[in-house]
Amino acid sequence: MDAAYSFARNFADTKYENLPPKVVEATKKEILDLLGVALGGASQPGATHVCELVKEWGGKEESSLIGSKQKVPAPNAAQANATMAHSLDFDDVHEAAVMHPGIASIPVALAVGEAQGNLSGRELITNTALGVDMMCRLALATTPGKSPVDLGWHLTSLFGFMGSAATAARVLRLDEEKIVHAIGIGYHQCGGNGQCVKDGALTKRLGPGFAVKGGITAALMAKAGVTGARNTFEGEWGFYRQYAHGDYSREILLADLGKRFEGINVAIKPYPCCRGVHPAIDAALALTAEENIRSKDIKEIVLSVTDAHLQLLCRPLEAKCSPRSPVDAQFSIPWGVASAIVGGRVGLNDYTDSAIKNPAVLEVTQKMRVEVDNSLHKPGPEPTRVKIITHDGNEFVKVEDNPLGSLERPMSFDDCARKFRDCARSLDSKRAEKIIELIGHLERLDDISEIIHLLT
Repeated sequence: MDAAYSFARNFADTKYENLPPKVVEATKKEILDLLGVALGGASQPGATHVCELVKEWGGKEESSLIGSKQKVPAPNAAQANATMAHSLDFDDVHEAAVMHPGIASIPVALAVGEAQGNLSGRELITNTALGVDMMCRLALATTPGKSPVDLGWHLTSLFGFMGSAATAARVLRLDEEKIVHAIGIGYHQCGGNGQCVKDGALTKRLGPGFAVKGGITAALMAKAGVTGARNTFEGEWGFYRQYAHGDYSREILLADLGKRFEGINVAIKPYPCCRGVHPAIDAALALTAEENIRSKDIKEIVLSVTDAHLQLLCRPLEAKCSPRSPVDAQFSIPWGVASAIVGGRVGLNDYTDSAIKNPAVLEVTQKMRVEVDNSLHKPGPEPTRVKIITHDGNEFVKVEDNPLGSLERPMSFDDCARKFRDCARSLDSKRAEKIIELIGHLERLDDISEIIHLLT
């Protein structure tokens, strides 16, 4: 039987009480984190365009737009909110799966839950944990032993259609058979290419929004009786054959389903850029602090990266050193390293339209040389060797294998709260602190509408 049935049964049968305590705590951090980055991304290009469109479309007033009093149909609200949350490239990431899992479940559960009414904190946690787990498993099972990025898909968007369909179907309380159809209808819409990263296009930010809108639509269609493919993942023309040339692992996809949840392996980002840039940022921050290096002392910087990071995060080198847009900067190891050296920290202000014109940072990026060293390859975010050569001939080298936010150096709930405050500057402090408090005790909340009210 196709894996779609296993996932559907897991979504239909799993209860909050089945979740291990570590999964509950990890999920609450993901929810707080996503709401924060959505508030921070609400004013970003791409997000503002989508929000204005859905406001113009109008329609049934059932689900809230974050940062707005206006309500719109649930699929449109989830699309706008997911676009906000992905606009800063600051949302959670599963390092081994190379994708952002929370964005395909949290905006969905919030929008559909608000439309349905009376969604409890426990149900929000359970829906999120299941959606995150499915998203991670779909990616981890793809081209095992090789990077799925090489297929050319934007994996978050691609898997998001099916993951969000299953999440929405559970919120709608559909049975196993209809969840299978929802997943199949989601599969019929799957898309999301990596070319937008290569071209520095705003569609990189929009992909998850398309996915969650499609996923909710799929679940609503399944509820109405529309049928979708049943053999979505392993059929003759199923997902893994059509999108991954048949290269997948059924064992990875389904092992310990319902008992082991990949949410405990999801990293919360400390920096608003591609997770692959983070090891280089940490190495640069450590080097400059330990050796008291200033940008004026630097003659040359040599960045050693794997082939995968060379293609995604260092080419075309001109665009990565002199970004054409904030998206270029978000996917640039040279930009992240230079920002760390110049500012002594890396934050939201380093990835704006004005920031990418900062002459001090651009001066440092022009001193960079990139070389390939595939011995650096490892699961998760591959490290970058940062070598700084100073004008007086000294060389300083650093490799950070476990960047901040990794499983070895995890972000605590308090760390996530600090990040939330930094992102949620549009809220008054009392609202922000109340949201942090409510999510800290989310399992005690009978209705999530109080959180939604605070966000609008």
